Parts: sequence; C-alpha cells; structure tokens
Amino acid sequence: MVADTEVRGEQPWWKTAVVYQVYPRSFADSDGDGIGDLAGLTGRLDHLAELGVDVLWLSPVYPSPQHDNGYDISDYQDIDPVFGDLAAFDRLLAAVHERGMKLVMDLVVNHTSDEHPWFQDSRDPESPKRDWYWWRPPRDGAEPNNWGSFFSGPAWARDDLSDTYYLHLFSPQQPDLNWENPDLRQAVYAMMRWWLERGVDGFRMDVVNLISKDPELPDGVLHGDGPFGDGSPHYVCGPRIHDYLQEMHREVIARYPGRLLTVGEMPGVSVEEARLFTDPRRAELDMVFQFEHVGLDHGDGKFDPRPLRLTDLKASLGRWQTGLADVGWNSLYWNNHDQPRVVSRFGDDGPRHRTRSATMLATVLHLHRGTPYIYQGEELGMANAPLRTIEDFRDIESLNHYAQALGAGAKPEDILPGLQAMGRDNARTPMQWDASPQAGFTTGTPWLPVNPDHTEVNATAARADPDSVYHHYRRLIALRHSEPAVVHGDFTMLLPDDERIYAFTRSFGHTKLLVAGNFTGETVAVDLPDGWEGAEVVLGNGPSAPAAPGRLVLAPWEARVHRQTR
Repeated sequence: MVADTEVRGEQPWWKTAVVYQVYPRSFADSDGDGIGDLAGLTGRLDHLAELGVDVLWLSPVYPSPQHDNGYDISDYQDIDPVFGDLAAFDRLLAAVHERGMKLVMDLVVNHTSDEHPWFQDSRDPESPKRDWYWWRPPRDGAEPNNWGSFFSGPAWARDDLSDTYYLHLFSPQQPDLNWENPDLRQAVYAMMRWWLERGVDGFRMDVVNLISKDPELPDGVLHGDGPFGDGSPHYVCGPRIHDYLQEMHREVIARYPGRLLTVGEMPGVSVEEARLFTDPRRAELDMVFQFEHVGLDHGDGKFDPRPLRLTDLKASLGRWQTGLADVGWNSLYWNNHDQPRVVSRFGDDGPRHRTRSATMLATVLHLHRGTPYIYQGEELGMANAPLRTIEDFRDIESLNHYAQALGAGAKPEDILPGLQAMGRDNARTPMQWDASPQAGFTTGTPWLPVNPDHTEVNATAARADPDSVYHHYRRLIALRHSEPAVVHGDFTMLLPDDERIYAFTRSFGHTKLLVAGNFTGETVAVDLPDGWEGAEVVLGNGPSAPAAPGRLVLAPWEARVHRQTR
C-alpha cells in the first residue's frame, strides 16, 4: 500500500489528469460548411475547462484525402484546409494553454496516405524511399501473402507503375510504413520534434504496436472458411517493437522530461506486453489503450454483437488493474471515435434510465486506477445514432464490411443490425450543443446527420440541470483531483461472480473507498462488506433505495462511492 505521505508532486502529472478526446470533424463548425474545424473548437474550449479536464486529445487534423476521416495523412506538418491552417492551430494551442490545459496530437505512423509524397516517391523502384514502405513482387500472379485487411479484402494492393504490391493493413489508400528502414524512423522523429517545439504536450499513437513486422511477411494461419490468413502473429507487437519505441523515446520524448503524455493504441496487446510497454524503467510509453474489454460483446467478429456478461467485464478490467498494479499505468475508457456510444452499448439509452445508466458507467470507470479518457458527448450521455439503412452510413469500415458480406450471400437485413450496434458512425454524429435544428454544431448541412435526440440531450440543457450527466462528470473529475485514493489507491475487486453489481475498493493510507454500480434496471441488494455501515457517501447518481443493516441496496443503474478513514 502506498503511504499517505507520498509526495504527489513527484508523480507524473498525467496520473491525476483526465483526458478529453475531440473528433474535430464533428465537434464545432465555425464557417457553416458542415464540418467541424479548429476555430469552432477554440470557441468551445470553455466547455472543456468548466468540465474540469486537463488534456485535450485532438484527432487528426493533418492534410488528408479523408478516405479514413483523416487517419490517412498526406502531410504530417500542416493542417488540412477543411479544419483551418497552422495559424488557427497555434491560436487553439495558445487558448488551451491559457486555460491551464494541455494538448495531445494524434500520431499516425503505422501508415500514411497513398497521396503522401513519401509514398509517391517510393512507387519508383529506383527511389531512395522505395524501402520506406513494404513493396513485394507478385506470388503466382497474385498477392505476396494471404493476409487480410482490417477494412475487409486483402492486405495488399497492386501498383501498375512497377507491377508490384504494397502492404496496407487498413485501406488500400493507407500503405504501411516500413520501420525497418532507419531513414524512415529518423524522418518520423524529426516530425514529432517539430510538433513538440511548436508547443504540443504529447502524442496518442495510432495502432503503434503494429509498426514492427516480421520482415519475411509469412502467410497467416487460415481460420474457418474465410479467404484470408491471420497475419497478426507477424505484426501485432512484432519482433522489434520495443527497440523502435525505446529509440523513439531516446530521440524524441526524453528531450522533454516531465512535460509529455504518451499513450499507444495497441489492438491485441496483452497484460504481459503492456507491463513492458509502460514500465518507466524501460522508457517506452506512459500507458496503452488495450481493446480486451471492448471486445467482450463481440461474437464472430465485431459486427456480430452479443450481450455483455458483467462477470466477463470484471474479469477483464480486474486483470488489467492487477497486472499493472506494481509497474506501468492503465488508461480507462468506454468510448472513442472507433467505438459505439457506451450508454447504448452497456447501459440503457431510453428516456427513463439514460442519465442514471450513463452516470453509473462513468462512476465505475473513473474510480478504477488509471487515467480516464472522455470522448466528446460522453459527458452529455450521447447515444448511438438511428442508422436505418446502409445509405445512412459513411464509415469505410462499415461500408466495406457490408459490401463483402453482401457479396458472400448475406441479406441486408442480416447485416444491418451488427452495423447499427457497432458501427463507428455512432460515435461520429455531431456534438449536441443545443436544441436548435443542427444542434448548434453548424449553420449549414452537417457532414453526418445530427442525432434527432439532440432536442432533449444537449450541452445547454445539461448545464442547466444540476443532476445531469454533465454535472456528474464534473463531480467525478473534481473527486479525482481532490482525493488521492482515486489516483493512487490499491484496487480490490468485490463480488466477482455477481452478474448485476460491479463493486470494488480503493485503499490509500488511511483512506478507503467503496465503489458500487448496478448494471441492471432492477433494484438489487447485496451483502455490504464489514465495516461500511454508515460510511460517508462522497459521490452518487441519485436517491438511494433504503438500506438494511449489513446490506447494500442499489436502485436501477445506481452508483455510489463511499469513503471511510481511520
């Protein structure tokens, strides 16, 4: 157990921080073109400051053909005109810093756009940059190996210029960079330093554990009846991933001691691997985004949703809490630009229980040990969008999956439910600022339709209601900033086999917190741990049901945080 006398100032600043992710295309539009921009975001920064968050994570705003909404970058050192320009970025950064917050950029260096000058140069077999990407000759007149893309289809595309193939783990417009090439790595590090010298405060690194591939690029094992092999053993946490991240730390991060936050998005990462990535003695990353808990409701793939078993969630999050307890640090999230809205996914987004379930989910998550990440609109209880037909979708992942499934003989009515539940467009509908026709997001036609529920669920209404989701998030953030046990406390899971109540304790010195959340629409009573009778309730999300001696009674979707000191 960590002592109360520990000097909090000696701990990294990001342990007490809360991060807020902005998806700029959907946050705030200043010029009426229907697409959010940097000026719009700058004009809404007080919303973040009043919420109490410490860090703004900005999803990509670089020049891009927008095949994958900005995650296909054609110039790493500029701003796409749809969002503004470098002067607008500098104004945003200054305004963020004026409010005492920090700004973290999205770093996408597993791949570029196929329109990036690096890739265009590499298409020439004689170019010095040829080896900056993964080029291979055909095998028997077809793809060099049997890997499949995350966005459906093969992971290889043929280039007519040299009659060879290039690797793309995502879309054909997103060719993978070859990190085996030292010149490529130095170019990436120079770019990172350029942004840090401009004043940014760190990086969220997109799929960074995919940057190291087995140079032999062997075939993957075939599973089931699918046409593609599983290449992941050859590129997920590949053979030189730790070498690359340690080199990046030496070349870039170590030059700014104590200032930066670095978090790596790592699909498929295990607890054991995360311990290595986040061990401060190894000098790689501060924390990782793992995907285990957001895959628990997947059946045969992402678009085959199944009900969440609460015991599975406890086992997963509890394993990560225990696994990183003595080294490294957890990131905590329910939502981001790639996940459906959590109140629709794990809660109840109907009018009766939306607020209560959204605040319960927030309470349970934020009281774990780690740094919480809030995705725009989460603090309002924003829900999944009413996506009724395939014409309502915009995201490349959903559209490609639909086309592939249709081509394999599936019927639209069998494909759509999975897309409606899990599609990334759910997270990308415009931010709901008020009840006006376009939710205060734009004066024009939004690039993606506003959720019709914005007339009831919006920031203006939330700010006026002291019992809103927004104000509950403010209280959660304030508790993290004021109670050391939330940040530093040990974690102990309670009731691991209960399918209704998620409960745990956090202990720090003379303070102990009991956290409990009801994941059902029914009142539930469970045995209260010894010593908690009459303990102070420091945070809750509504009137509690009557409690019997020795019993913890939680109303539908209720959450409570009790505190005792000795």
